[in-house]
Amino acid sequence: MSEQADDAVDARLEAHRCPNGHLTYPGHPRCPECGEPQVEAVDLTDRTAEVVTWTTSTATPPGVREPNHLAIVEFDVAGDSVRAIGQLTTDGVAVGDEVKPVYAEQLRDPEAGIRDPESQEWDGFRFEPV
Repeated sequence: MSEQADDAVDARLEAHRCPNGHLTYPGHPRCPECGEPQVEAVDLTDRTAEVVTWTTSTATPPGVREPNHLAIVEFDVAGDSVRAIGQLTTDGVAVGDEVKPVYAEQLRDPEAGIRDPESQEWDGFRFEPV
């Protein structure tokens, strides 16, 4: 298996929970609601979410695809909800659609921009309609 394939296998989209049950994404050292340390990682990678809202950006930063379709999505985790924002794989979505996270090796072109290309390598997740 290639190193890039290994990265995809190891990649996880994680929310975090504090001892009081508050769920946040992205994770923080302390819960934004109560200030307690966040102690549990909740894997969202294999879950589906609902599109809350979405938009298309046509004026993107260097190296980010244009147009760039973005969405705020909401995951239901055992009765608790947590929202995430990220790129979509397509513009073919509507509010209420179900999406799943899919790993992307590059969310932007590391050769674009004025900084060292290695500092511009961004992997992560996009949301794809189910």
